Amino acid sequence: MTSQSRLLKRRSFLARLAAALGGLALDPIGSVSAAESSSAAPFSANVVLDMARAFSEHEFIPPMEVPEKLKKLDYDRYRQIRFDKKAAIWAGSRTKFSVEMFAPGLFYTYGIRVHTVDNGVAKLVQIDKSTFITPSSEISDLLAEFNKVAGFRLHYPLNTPKYQDEFVVFAGASYFRAVSKGQNYGMSARGLAIDVAEPAPSREEFPIFRQFWIERPANKADSIVVHALLDSQRVTGAYQFRMFPGSPTRIEVKATLFPRSKLNHIGLGSLTSMFLFGGIDHSDTPDYRNAVHDSNGLAMLSGSGEYIWRPLNNPKTLQVSAFVDNNPRGFGLVQRARQQSDYEDLEANYHKRPSTWVTPVGDWGEGVVVLVEIPTSVETNDNIVAYWRPRKPIEPGTPFEFAYNLEWPDDSPLPEDFGRITRTAAGIKLFTQFPQLVIDFMDLPEGINIDDLQFAASVSAGRVLGTQAAHNGPDGIRLFLTFDPSGTPMSEIRVQPRHQGKAIGETMLFRWLS
Repeated sequence: MTSQSRLLKRRSFLARLAAALGGLALDPIGSVSAAESSSAAPFSANVVLDMARAFSEHEFIPPMEVPEKLKKLDYDRYRQIRFDKKAAIWAGSRTKFSVEMFAPGLFYTYGIRVHTVDNGVAKLVQIDKSTFITPSSEISDLLAEFNKVAGFRLHYPLNTPKYQDEFVVFAGASYFRAVSKGQNYGMSARGLAIDVAEPAPSREEFPIFRQFWIERPANKADSIVVHALLDSQRVTGAYQFRMFPGSPTRIEVKATLFPRSKLNHIGLGSLTSMFLFGGIDHSDTPDYRNAVHDSNGLAMLSGSGEYIWRPLNNPKTLQVSAFVDNNPRGFGLVQRARQQSDYEDLEANYHKRPSTWVTPVGDWGEGVVVLVEIPTSVETNDNIVAYWRPRKPIEPGTPFEFAYNLEWPDDSPLPEDFGRITRTAAGIKLFTQFPQLVIDFMDLPEGINIDDLQFAASVSAGRVLGTQAAHNGPDGIRLFLTFDPSGTPMSEIRVQPRHQGKAIGETMLFRWLS
């Protein structure tokens, strides 16, 4: 397709879109005139809903790409581009929140539009030559001419009343991440996952948030609302994020999807993290650190009320696990090791990385929690993905609504006096050739006679040879589980501590690979 035909196609689409929305929407794709850029328009959540519906009735048009000179910036040059804090939205006002932008370029190859909303009126955020502090006037001119951003970050006095900390970032595809009080950034969430780890010839699809609307909070408000328009080849969506920074930070997510075509494999509440080594999985190369990961386990609370812990792994080959459930109560990727000595890394501060917990709102029905573990040799790769996959495909022509709450705590929620798995290790049972798992349960009810405990243990291949427990502090138990894999390359291991027929700790699931 020639550039002229693409332009005609874009203009035709925009004309139809404007007619469908009564002229309320600004151009989400191409350039806008000076009059449109400076104009204000009435806004409500229905504007995003109507835009998503109208977009879904036409084929996907990719967003405008960043100028070539910005895309070709090297890492050091791009890092020299900094947002001028004097240009921060609402800086110096009485509201507790402020907004700063990220410059397009390098990894961020397309631009998005951000609007502010004040008293029900939306206005497009403008980028001029003074918005960013840059290493050259040429870069400033390019950014101003492009007049779009790569994303934004929200600030709030999270750790001290006298300083506005960055607590949420939206940048890249539909990714976003947050921190709670006292934490450092680690794992990310995203608006929607499509066809993760599907076999060839399928390819994963990465929807994007191509427009945002940020509502100005009241002066005394401790929450902020962001609306987003999601778009991709096969689906559009209207999203609302209501964010409560704190301890932990909480984000209420509401979304409506409009499929362009049938979606057999989507991921709701999608989380992305990094696991290089730690616990059962030792480093393949010499490393002075004890562990390197943003998360070390997948935690789940099933629809039946079972608390499950699945240690993460950095496998030799791609591994996909699916945990069947009906109306799950919650799941999340968790960073459970919370001491600096757990890692012995003086720079990365892995012990301060957040966990993220997804709580579905309403019934999510039948489906599976999916865990994808991707081999990696470096800690800069996010190689862990977790999400909820509904059993039923999402059909075109019918809006699909869902909602969930995201929390960014230090750990997953558990009942009081309930065994939390704090450590897992593996080896060979002394004087044998049989694999042995070591599992530490802490926070168990005090005073339980260890002889009265039962451990419901099973393996999908091979056989369990025995379990043995020992006291590990006043409220802890160390379990030794020995099994015979019987020559099989893989076995799913399951073990649960019980007392008088009742679970008193998390169920541990683990995929053993020879």
